[in-house]
Amino acid sequence: MADKIPVFLINGFLEAGKTEFIKFTMEQEYFQTEGRTLLLLCEEGESEYEPAFLEQYRTTALRMEEIRDFNREYLSALSEKYRPERVIIEWNGIWNQDDLCGGPMSERVLSEKQGRAPDYELSLPENWEIYQIITIIDGSTLELYLGNMKSYLGQMLRNAELAVVNRCDNISNEKLVDYRRKIRAMGQNAMIVMEDKEGEIPQSALPEELPYDLNAERIDIKAEDYGTWFLDCMDNPERYLNKKLSFAAMVLKRRGMPENEFIPGRMAMTCCAADMSFLGFVCKGDPKELAPFHTRDWVKLSARVKLEEREEYRGIGPVLYLEGIARTGEIKEPVSF
Repeated sequence: MADKIPVFLINGFLEAGKTEFIKFTMEQEYFQTEGRTLLLLCEEGESEYEPAFLEQYRTTALRMEEIRDFNREYLSALSEKYRPERVIIEWNGIWNQDDLCGGPMSERVLSEKQGRAPDYELSLPENWEIYQIITIIDGSTLELYLGNMKSYLGQMLRNAELAVVNRCDNISNEKLVDYRRKIRAMGQNAMIVMEDKEGEIPQSALPEELPYDLNAERIDIKAEDYGTWFLDCMDNPERYLNKKLSFAAMVLKRRGMPENEFIPGRMAMTCCAADMSFLGFVCKGDPKELAPFHTRDWVKLSARVKLEEREEYRGIGPVLYLEGIARTGEIKEPVSF
């Protein structure tokens, strides 16, 4: 990042609390900087940035009228004029974030599938790099957005590093657990923080009732429980350390993978039918035992869970050690949340 201008992308629907979050963050000592901050505002909510506040934190705020403003030529001109040390984007929740960050729902990808020229194409200046994506969610209206605008929420969470669900007062623990599961499915790499008027709600206060026995000699994961297991194993891998598992999955062998590795997993519909993700963990086994199986084959396997540092997990995560594998029938229904 030494030669790059870091871009902080703060997204969420209108009145989710993005402005309050940005103001709070800019006041923190760890976020102070000597240079100028360029703040790009993509929608007009109830909260505003007072001129004195912007001046105090050496910030220039500019209104971005439409999504097409995020093109390399215009942004490069802004960068040349204001010479920012960093950029903060307060993103419009109903603009397609995949256009800016790249994703399966971007205008470019959709136009290619439909055999037409894209209406627009977004790009950042070469010396700008998205450093962090943070999604702000209003817990009091989350059910409404999950029911009616889930695809937009999926775009905002797909590459998020942090998801803050505020205004969780008077929401039952059962509902918060359900929200957390759905958010985790859409934002697999995001740290999820839930808050009420008292502050952060401890994750330990929101235990999830699992559909299988963690203390069983072997945990048999049913097809309909795969998504629950995958998310819980990703969030709480230590629960599964040295546990023996059994489940059905599709084989994925990526190009260049070692002969003793593959990824058993399932396709999941995280937000809409057009946005499918493959959910699986790295599995290691005897190369001779794995040789007959190829990508898209369906298998029933048993494996024991270890924890190892892997590039795929950006740190330590679950690695399965194969103990048995056999062909099985396809599970046609995708995982859903």
